[in-house]
Amino acid sequence: MNSPQSGGLWLRIIVRCLLILVILLAVAGFFYENISEARDRRFHPMPGELVDVDGHKMHIYCMGQEAPPVILDSGLGDSYVSWGKVQPQIARFSRVCSYDRAGLGYSASSSRPPSSEVVAEELHTLLHNARIPPPYILAGHSMGGYDVRLFAKFYRSEAAGMIFVDASHPEQVKRFPQALNDLDKTWVREQEFLTFSMPFGIPRLLGFCGNDAQIRAADCNFHSYREGLAELKTFPESAAQAATTGSLGDLPLAVLSHDPAAPQPEVPADLVKSMNDAWDQMQDELAHLSTRGTRAVAKNSAHYIQVDRPDLVIGAIRKVVDQARQIQSAPEAKR
Repeated sequence: MNSPQSGGLWLRIIVRCLLILVILLAVAGFFYENISEARDRRFHPMPGELVDVDGHKMHIYCMGQEAPPVILDSGLGDSYVSWGKVQPQIARFSRVCSYDRAGLGYSASSSRPPSSEVVAEELHTLLHNARIPPPYILAGHSMGGYDVRLFAKFYRSEAAGMIFVDASHPEQVKRFPQALNDLDKTWVREQEFLTFSMPFGIPRLLGFCGNDAQIRAADCNFHSYREGLAELKTFPESAAQAATTGSLGDLPLAVLSHDPAAPQPEVPADLVKSMNDAWDQMQDELAHLSTRGTRAVAKNSAHYIQVDRPDLVIGAIRKVVDQARQIQSAPEAKR
């Protein structure tokens, strides 16, 4: 018969073995993740350049020559890669630059919080230090719409036109169904888990990094996940900042909105219609921010219109570029 002391000894041995196993798995995951990241970036090196912005390096990738330059600002947690289908085509008629906000993609983290005011200020410094002369055509996808609105508020003379690609509205949290807003807490918890587990390779093992090696090289790393979480948590602050921007006057403006008939698997089916009804009204309001504003619905496209219907994004940007050039070449502009 085993004594109580013997049973306690075996329990301690089992606990220690499990602890050792967990540590070994964590170490193995750490090496797996770091080796995978290094391999992805070796075979898909960073395009563009790194530019100093107030003590940290930020990544910007430009192509094309003609003015005015088009600046592409990605959605929440996204890197420059999200514009991959449209940037080369825009370069045929204008200079175009995508970039990684601080902490995302190839950009180093900033000491400042990732609110849209900070993003707009850092983008301005990035463009200045990269010697990209204004005025700019500013295109913002999703939360990037907040960023470009703040940029135009702070540096109005340097904004020549704007494109909203299914851009966020400052009041969307108030106008969406409460049940949809309640899901934000779930999304935050999911992002927290992914961020915590990223150094040990768990998101990569679970397939969250996808099959595209270029996307993995830019986005599948701890600092990008951490920054995406920080942007998610500061989203309400960015929305409040965007609400202060007001009218865009007669700035050339194009608004593209997703197709309400497109599948939206991340939204519960019973909330899709009410969400789309609110979204449609808010997108209409965005188009009325400028007396030159226009709006189009991107048929057969979900939220990432630049991925699903790049032709429409390219066309909208070309239209705004042409309008900006006409304004710049008008006699009044030369006085």
